[in-house]
Amino acid sequence: MPESKHALLSASSSHRWLNCNPSARLELEFAESESEAASEGTAAHALCEHKLRKALKMRSKKPVSKYDCDEMDACTDDYVEFVLEALAEAKRECGDPLVLIEQKLDFSCYVPDGFGTGDCIIVADKRLHIIDFKYGQGVLVDAVENPQMMLYALGALRLFDSLYDVETVCMTIYQPRRENVSTWTIPVSELLEWTETTLVPKAALAFKGEGEYVPGSWCTFCRAAVKCRARADAKLKLARYEFALPPLLTDAEIEDILFRLDDLTKWANEICAYALDAALNHGKEWRGFKLVEGRSNRKYTDETAVVAAAQAAGYHDIYKKSLIPITEMERLMGKKTFNEVLGGLVFKPQGKPTLVPASDKRPAITTTDAKQDFNDYTEE
Repeated sequence: MPESKHALLSASSSHRWLNCNPSARLELEFAESESEAASEGTAAHALCEHKLRKALKMRSKKPVSKYDCDEMDACTDDYVEFVLEALAEAKRECGDPLVLIEQKLDFSCYVPDGFGTGDCIIVADKRLHIIDFKYGQGVLVDAVENPQMMLYALGALRLFDSLYDVETVCMTIYQPRRENVSTWTIPVSELLEWTETTLVPKAALAFKGEGEYVPGSWCTFCRAAVKCRARADAKLKLARYEFALPPLLTDAEIEDILFRLDDLTKWANEICAYALDAALNHGKEWRGFKLVEGRSNRKYTDETAVVAAAQAAGYHDIYKKSLIPITEMERLMGKKTFNEVLGGLVFKPQGKPTLVPASDKRPAITTTDAKQDFNDYTEE
């Protein structure tokens, strides 16, 4: 769950300030706003909380939002089912495990003014299980060495370590729209070692706005990213290649470009969006550029009137019909019914071969297979 905007060094932004220490202070210079995706995520979290409380026989009033839909219902149902399974597992080792929902966690003894909110925490003898619900589908979130989860773990240990003899902490990211359930377990001793050697010194620098600006994947959700000089310098390093033709570049140069290309494109789009917003909403005039009306497609003003007019003129073949997409069909029927009715009528063709970083979890394919798959793909 996103932390309060008043937490300078929040758990949810820890991946950013741990890697780029001064970024937390720099972000204060930019207005904080909630995106549509973030608002949708907040609504999904509220529904998760309600359903989990009801499942555990607690009082709760069902939240209502404009984002309510079959997909959100299914995702939140699946989350509750996962938590109940985790609870059942805990009960096999502990007679009466404790379940906390939307628990405020204080880790300020390690991170100045640090606090966060854990979606679900299951406390049992010798084992602490922290479950974090992610409704977003843009970025795949991994639990392994995830600093947000590690900070939640520290906050939970402060509450319960004196009551339970916790030896290990299990952390799970539950991200249903990416079909991603990532779990990582770490001994408490290793977590505390990371806290002392990495977290505390970096948090101290971040709180004071000190340290070096270090661009990387953590720039994605940084409010200051679009005007960050360090990030701009890193992207503009590609200019040293002077747009040479690929055969004139070394293998090392091409590898360097491949690693940077996606983020470079994203950064360029962010610059364009920032410049457009400044011109459109704040009267900014950029030298050598002007605002113009973009291209648009024609639209019917009244489809009912169009149908009547076309049919009156003798034109009746004016409709197109097609099946709704598979994902929409699955939402319509529900996963169980969809599999029973249409499971045998659906197949997933091979995807187009693509180059990705070696850290990607998908298995590699051989060069021969990739060449054949690419030819098959282009011939379709």
